[in-house]
Amino acid sequence: MIGRREMHRNTSQSVRKTRIAIAIAIGVTLGFVFAIFFPHGLFTSSAPILTRTISKSNAQVNSASCESSERINMLKSEFVEASEKNSELRKEIKELTEKLRLADQRKDNAQKQVLVLGKQQNAGPFGTVKGLRTNPAIIPDESVNPRLAKILEKVAVQRELIVALANSNVKDMLEVWFTNIKRVGIPNYLVVALDEEIAKFCGSKDVPVYKRDPDAGIDSVARTGGNHAVSGLKFRILREFLQLGYSVLLSDVDIVYLQNPFHYLYRDSDVESMTDGHNNMTAYGYNDVFDEPAMGWARYAHTMRIWVYNSGFFYIRPTIPSIELLDRVASRLSQEPHSWDQAVFNEELFFPSYPGYDGLHAARRTMDFYLFMNSKVLFKSVRKDANLSKLKPVIIHVNYHPDKLPRMKAVVEFYVKGNKDALKPFPDGSD
Repeated sequence: MIGRREMHRNTSQSVRKTRIAIAIAIGVTLGFVFAIFFPHGLFTSSAPILTRTISKSNAQVNSASCESSERINMLKSEFVEASEKNSELRKEIKELTEKLRLADQRKDNAQKQVLVLGKQQNAGPFGTVKGLRTNPAIIPDESVNPRLAKILEKVAVQRELIVALANSNVKDMLEVWFTNIKRVGIPNYLVVALDEEIAKFCGSKDVPVYKRDPDAGIDSVARTGGNHAVSGLKFRILREFLQLGYSVLLSDVDIVYLQNPFHYLYRDSDVESMTDGHNNMTAYGYNDVFDEPAMGWARYAHTMRIWVYNSGFFYIRPTIPSIELLDRVASRLSQEPHSWDQAVFNEELFFPSYPGYDGLHAARRTMDFYLFMNSKVLFKSVRKDANLSKLKPVIIHVNYHPDKLPRMKAVVEFYVKGNKDALKPFPDGSD
């Protein structure tokens, strides 16, 4: 009996626990349902809608935030990838640009060679090959300066002439200059008058003269400038002569003409110039050995030297390299007001191409320094040598001495009038 009672009691307790568990489960389930659908209470009509709206909004914000973050990361990744591709493209563009530049350069050089050389040629036997030295003349363009074109048509002989620039500061030297040109019988010369006084003076002496049209940039220097300042103007003024198709023998006025210089020109180069050199080495170039003992075995370095061309007397042909030379010098003189025109003239004529600089490809020739003589050669060497003093130069350029006018007159006395003592009073150099 006791066993049955105990069994019945256990069974009742088990059923009771099961019912309690079921009730709890139902309550939890209902609570969960009401919590979802009626979080603010069963009797608040607008709460579920507002709650759902807010919940939905929050969900959208959270979703948008996640999407935005993912989008930013994706854009960053795309940006990095695009930057890498852009870098590669820039590198490819740079390489292609360089290849294109080299191709254009080769093509341009080839075209220039075809223009100059004509058809391609075979090289001849050893020792017979000679490179071309003479560039073709440009096509004349009279529209550049019709008034000057008419003057040159009358004055020039075989499209070449002597040209000198002068203002009233050099009037006396100019008279010695053109007096001796007339005496020698040179017909093709022209004075570019830089002021009205010189224009009238030349007109009164029956000297061919050209007065330029007003130009503020040139006229201020032309009227009052000294010898070097006026000398710098010639590179701008000469351009028109070359564009019109004329070869010019540019001459300073501190020059005495003893023969006709056109009889002694080669005309095979763009520029044919007298030299400031005073012997074969300095005039035509030499190997100058530089000694640096600290270098030991390699202490001796060989260098090439030549004394400069004189920018006060040179023959220039109407070619592209010649005009480029004038443009280069004029441009530098305008940008470097303290530079000397002769130094710039030689730098542009001689400096080779190097990284960052394209040199001028102009043919050049040095004149015979005994025929086209500077005053250092005359006063330091020639007048003291019995044999050399018998030579008759083409011109004497008094470029090394500041007392120009008396030395010019002495040159005339010595070479024209035969006064053998005319040069003796002057020192070799200047006082």
